[in-house]
Amino acid sequence: MPRITAASNSAQRAETQRRILTAFGELLFTHGLPGLTMTDVARHAQIGRTAVYNYYADIEELLIAYALDETERFLVELREALAGLDNPVDRLALYVRAQVADLSRRHLPPGPAMAAVLSPASFAKLADHVGELSVLLQDILRDGVAEDYLPDADIGQLAQLIHGTLSSSAARGDGAGADPEAEARIARTVRFVQLGAGARFDDAGRPVRLAA
Repeated sequence: MPRITAASNSAQRAETQRRILTAFGELLFTHGLPGLTMTDVARHAQIGRTAVYNYYADIEELLIAYALDETERFLVELREALAGLDNPVDRLALYVRAQVADLSRRHLPPGPAMAAVLSPASFAKLADHVGELSVLLQDILRDGVAEDYLPDADIGQLAQLIHGTLSSSAARGDGAGADPEAEARIARTVRFVQLGAGARFDDAGRPVRLAA
């Protein structure tokens, strides 16, 4: 009988956990959160219900784990993509585009709905993690102001307004699908946010400094 090493056991646990989170995310997208059970997740992941409980105590714990995992992966990918752009207005466009697409794909409940189904402690944990996105957006906006691409503003308040716009856009399904109209909807949202933040463009659509 082959000996099971710690490494292989750890890899198996990680694979099972990934299957659970993936199944949960797919069910969120197709059925939504109301009425979703651990049995549904186990069946969709094609593993035993007891195995799911070995990792997560209930739907709330699974929801928070999924949200944190998705947010962390999104942050890593977004930071890498932003690092390739020099202009803060272009970085703002990338941030908006990525956020609308990601929010539509993950199909997570909006903030108020999450607060209704999560305990205060769990919601606070998620809010702290998601706050990293707000910090990232505020850094982009501050760079825009410092480099004269955006007018001076209350950065925290502006970031809140932008995130509200993105949540509404995702709720309408602006980032869903691969059809040309979906792309056009995202492009309109991108330009709406850029202009709302005070960005200006030349005749070729390139960002220009306000002093120019």
